[in-house]
Amino acid sequence: MKKRTRKRLEVFLEFLIFGIVLGITEDLLAIWFATDAHITWHLFVIVLAITIPFAIIGELIVDNIKWFGWIRKQAKNGAKHLK
Repeated sequence: MKKRTRKRLEVFLEFLIFGIVLGITEDLLAIWFATDAHITWHLFVIVLAITIPFAIIGELIVDNIKWFGWIRKQAKNGAKHLK
C-alpha cells in the first residue's frame, strides 16, 4: 500500500472511530434525557447499529467533497448573478 493511501486510510479510520464514539454518546444521552428508558446492552447495540452507517456516510461525504472550493465557486457564481 502506498504511503499516501495508507495515511488517508488512517485519517479516515481515526475520524470514523471518533464519529462512532461521539454518535453513540450523543444518542445515549438523548435517550437518557428524553425518556424514562434504562440504558441497557440491548439499547446500546441498537444505538451502535444505527450510528455506524451514519458515521460511515458522513466520513465519506466529508472526505470526498472539497467543501471550501465548492463554497468559493458558489460564492463567485452568486456574486456574478447579483451584478
